[in-house]
Amino acid sequence: MNAVNEQGKRIGILEVGGEQFRYASLSSLHDDYPGAVARLPKCLRVLAENVLRNLGNSDVEEADLARLLGWRAQGDDVVPVPFHPARVLMQDYTGIPTLVDLAAMRDGVTALGLDPQRVNPRIPVDLVIDHSLIVDRSGSADAITFNLAREFERNAERYRLAKWAKASLDRVRVVPPGNGILHQINIERIAQVVHCEASDGPAWLYPDTMVGTDSHSTMVNGIGVLGWGVGGIEAEAAMLGLPLIVPLRRVVGVRLTGCLSTGVTATDLVLSLTERLRAFNVVDAFVEFFGPALDRLAVADRVTIANMAPEYGSSAAFFPIDQATLDYLGTTGRDARQVARVEAYAKVQGLWREAGDAGADGECYSATIAFDLGEVVPSVAGPRRPQDRVSLADVPDNFRRAFEPRAVSRDVLSDGAVVIAAITSCTNTSNPAVMLAAGLLARRARQRGLRTRSWVKPSLTPGSRAVGEYLERSGLQQDLDAIGFQIAGYGCATCGGNSGRLSDDVEAEIAQSDIVAAAVLSGNRNFEARIHPLARANYLLSPPLVVAYALAGNVQIDLAHEPIGFGADGAPVHLRDIWPSDEEIATAVRTFVTRDAFTDAYRTLFDGSAAWRELDVPSGANFPWDPDSDYIRRPPYLDDFTETAPRVEDVRDARALVMLGDSTTTDHISPVGDIDVASAAGRFLAARGVPRSAFNAYGARRANHEVMVRGTFANIRLRNELVPGVEGGYSRFVPDGPVESVFEVAMRYRAAGTPLVVIAGKEYGTGSSRDWAAKGTRLLGVRAVIAESFERIHRSNLIMMGVLPLQFPAGTTRRSLALDGSETFDLPGLAARAVPGGTVSLTVRRADGSAVAVPLQCRLDTANEWKVWSGGGMMPHVIRQLVSQAADEDGVRSQPSQQPQHPQRSSEKTA
Repeated sequence: MNAVNEQGKRIGILEVGGEQFRYASLSSLHDDYPGAVARLPKCLRVLAENVLRNLGNSDVEEADLARLLGWRAQGDDVVPVPFHPARVLMQDYTGIPTLVDLAAMRDGVTALGLDPQRVNPRIPVDLVIDHSLIVDRSGSADAITFNLAREFERNAERYRLAKWAKASLDRVRVVPPGNGILHQINIERIAQVVHCEASDGPAWLYPDTMVGTDSHSTMVNGIGVLGWGVGGIEAEAAMLGLPLIVPLRRVVGVRLTGCLSTGVTATDLVLSLTERLRAFNVVDAFVEFFGPALDRLAVADRVTIANMAPEYGSSAAFFPIDQATLDYLGTTGRDARQVARVEAYAKVQGLWREAGDAGADGECYSATIAFDLGEVVPSVAGPRRPQDRVSLADVPDNFRRAFEPRAVSRDVLSDGAVVIAAITSCTNTSNPAVMLAAGLLARRARQRGLRTRSWVKPSLTPGSRAVGEYLERSGLQQDLDAIGFQIAGYGCATCGGNSGRLSDDVEAEIAQSDIVAAAVLSGNRNFEARIHPLARANYLLSPPLVVAYALAGNVQIDLAHEPIGFGADGAPVHLRDIWPSDEEIATAVRTFVTRDAFTDAYRTLFDGSAAWRELDVPSGANFPWDPDSDYIRRPPYLDDFTETAPRVEDVRDARALVMLGDSTTTDHISPVGDIDVASAAGRFLAARGVPRSAFNAYGARRANHEVMVRGTFANIRLRNELVPGVEGGYSRFVPDGPVESVFEVAMRYRAAGTPLVVIAGKEYGTGSSRDWAAKGTRLLGVRAVIAESFERIHRSNLIMMGVLPLQFPAGTTRRSLALDGSETFDLPGLAARAVPGGTVSLTVRRADGSAVAVPLQCRLDTANEWKVWSGGGMMPHVIRQLVSQAADEDGVRSQPSQQPQHPQRSSEKTA
């Protein structure tokens, strides 16, 4: 566990149910820091407890505590806070590459003569395999068994690695495929809200904090657990006991008032909040919710809101613990003693929210936003970004403005045709009200004789088996089945880009007639080319609206006013005719969403299917790499490792590899979906004899750096301004090279010895906490990314890979500098200038011989980020830490070992 400091005697004793517990007492700080804790928002009180409890652990000092307690809401300074999360949560697309990194680090320390067991998690790690489900089959009773079987066929090698990690690494648990989505499983089962840990004497109580290798890890904020998404490499550091340095800036308070109007869902609420908070600019801020509306806001609605924090850009979206939290813990099957501990601990530490609390209760926020739930209307978001909210009635106009489509047809495939309708994603499938509403709407539609249109691919992939339990018990699953929404599996599926192929006829018609097709999903991401390469318009909306659009078949139909379709009797049926009442939904929730539905669903969470149990597992402290594998390859990040950190080198005569506009997402940088046969990655796999049918998705190939570096900047909707008029992952070697894949151009520059930079606009790196968006950037030879602004997680990931993030000053852009790709770029004096708060001078040298100097803000925001970046990235930094620890403990280290032998050496690496 995290070390608990006893030397300062700031320890409290709490009695709960006749048992005594110890805790690091925030109230004990009053004498040394009068009134400081009371001034902090509740989310920062959790951080304060974390620092207090870890004093003396991993260089956490009293000065760190003093800085945090001295935080001022209106201050401009960044306060670096050392944070030791209680646990790490991972999904397989990011988690399995993280396990590969840990295996490579074990090889690295073994080669240095150290015990590989030094690379071992010191805190609990849960890996939930949820991202590899592809909707190959839907709309049939056997969809779930077929899709799970195909998943194992594709991913058995990756799953063996996961089972090796479970057996070889300490404190690692694995949730096998077919159980649901990590964030929903987290809130319904894994999260404890308050940890209870045995020790000599009374057990310790402390807040359940976490980081997750998925950006939507903030979902757990909805039950009072502070946590957020990080890159896998940052998670590795946390696993190994190093503190994560949180650059604390603003805490924005959101005061919620009023209540939702009749017929308005939690999805409508979160899309409206996302639009509002993104416009307010809460990027890099902590958001904390308070106000009288919390008395009426169910935890299921809170977690929906918290899940979408990456979409409005905040680091966290925190809801304090209150009676609703306790009720939720009880309903989802938590032990009564655990619930009692949560209540007692939250109250004694000042983390409890009392019912009727209408204000901030003395807490200070950097800014406060008032939001009236009564103003929310039925909404969707799209067609390309989750913050682009559209009122339901305005969807047809929104689509027409975006695509200038041809006229709609109700009977045949036409522009606006809904080709994918997916009830998916933890964001909404964790909310029983909207899931039961979807079932009730399906029942009424079925009764009126409505059917899903023939060109629609419908699917239902819930985030936990508890959803399947209560849909089955209510009888509503039969109604969903009848219109094509059979359960196709339990996992992310469509929301993560694994929507599967459309029917051959539909794909052919879209291509031949150049149809602007649409996807509708109850997810959290709708970035370009994420959902399906043939769906150019993508809309996020509630589960019942997904059903409605599947019935209507086209987003150009105004569901607020036009008929959704025509019943068996030929009469028009409007959405209002089949929309369930709020009372009907509430009754269904009370009746069917019960404790036993959750306990039954989670009874065998860690057991897995027969296919999982039968997977053979490699043994040994070091992973046995297979040189012929196309899935699992030893990464090259430590091939050039030196025990002394390398000298920071200046960048001279660099070229721009790509130049990108605003809101470039991590999906643009590192796609997650299908690997196109004509892409650099596709050609690589084909050359190795991999058949097209076995290409799988980029997300599943993330443990093979050769595939992933070729997939970097390979999104089919990427718009690289260095090759105007060309869409997709292409660039040009300057001065006279052909237009080729970004990978091929980067390799030309590598052969010429030319360093590279990336130039971008605002909000660079929005979206998923995708390590490969940074890993691939590094392996292509990019030394620095220069953007107008960065999204938090991607900026951190770049640093963790040794890539320097630099920011244009206000008013300066690639356009104001008239950059066209013919320039070279110098970044001199980096050793002195690339420091927290520093200014780096960029010299732009034009083809005509002229030059201009541009001051850039160095976005290494803390001293720890500087250490990691200047040391070449997190992995070599951690290895040096382990070497130093070994020297301190042993005094001397044995000679470097000749084992294990690495079948994949530097000669095979891309970079």
